[in-house]
Amino acid sequence: MRLKTLKNNGLKILQGNEACAEGALAAECKFFAGYPITPSTEIPEHLSSRIFEEGGRYVQFEDELASICAVIGGRWGGARSMTATSGPGFTLVQEAIGYAIVTESPIVIADIMRGGPSTGQPTFPSQQDVMQAKFGSHGDYELIALAPSSVQEMFDFTVRAFNLADQYRVPALVMSDEILGHMREKMVIPDQVEIFDYRHEGITRTYYKPDENHVPPRISFFEGHSVLLDGQLHDERGIRAGHLPEVSAAAVRHYSDKILKNIDKITDVKKFHEKDMDVAVVAYGSVVRSALSAVNQARENGLKAGLLKINSLWPIPEKEIEAFCKNAKKIIVPEMNIGQYIREVARIVGKERTVAMPCLGGMLHTPQTILNKIKEGIQ
Repeated sequence: MRLKTLKNNGLKILQGNEACAEGALAAECKFFAGYPITPSTEIPEHLSSRIFEEGGRYVQFEDELASICAVIGGRWGGARSMTATSGPGFTLVQEAIGYAIVTESPIVIADIMRGGPSTGQPTFPSQQDVMQAKFGSHGDYELIALAPSSVQEMFDFTVRAFNLADQYRVPALVMSDEILGHMREKMVIPDQVEIFDYRHEGITRTYYKPDENHVPPRISFFEGHSVLLDGQLHDERGIRAGHLPEVSAAAVRHYSDKILKNIDKITDVKKFHEKDMDVAVVAYGSVVRSALSAVNQARENGLKAGLLKINSLWPIPEKEIEAFCKNAKKIIVPEMNIGQYIREVARIVGKERTVAMPCLGGMLHTPQTILNKIKEGIQ
């Protein structure tokens, strides 16, 4: 890591989407390609002027698939690159996410979630893309997805997404929603941020052997390397091997191993009132705001409740979830969907203890509704 000094620092009042854009610039994003779609549009709007001030480039393409393909090209051209989308646009980028996986392209995608399916609810929030983020593209693979719950985290998590993408040569997603994207809060752009040093030392001509962390050399075009990219499964030199079962199997295992074998370095949670719990609440994204208020109120009323805030949705922080919920009688999982992440929580801690708390239609749980569910879990 190296430290980068930021010029646009200090206390700000920013919209979440603006904070995401500023986080990208702080992380040295030099290329943005996108197509405007509610409720993510403020990200490209902000970057359409600011990125030029930072020496970068901005292109609006005809759709989201073209945009993410350009982002992959931009990254291999040597520039940290990003796109932002929502809803139907997130569906369109899935094919190219698979291509980014197989070519080990470190790109960042901000998904400002809205209600679905299809055109759904363009101006209302949801968390309905959680499973699509992990399983939307075909094949076996792992990627990284972060879930901010404040405007400050929209900035911080975007910086971290760029660092993680380069560190593990994988697409990194910032999974937000309409609430966070459009709310304004006080936040701080720090004097400095840590930047992962993604430049490869020396010239790699023939062999791209992964290092001890299962990550291949961090190279780009135009640096003197012999670079071969292919969307078909290939060997470590980039030569097609889809017809070779052993080589293809090794490639697929590699796409997963470089994340799963470094999972302790990637996963991130925050714990509230973890000691002496009868009811554990597991939440992520905007729902954390209501959940934390409910848990604090429960504690004030003598109810033993705690909150596990999931910052990294994928790879799933399995050990942290298991440890936090170990002694809880009930585990409540409030989500702005029909109940998606609870399937993973139930797999980890047991279905008999987990309680789904879905919220649909573009509405956020109120603290009172979560507090009522906590009371039911304690009775």
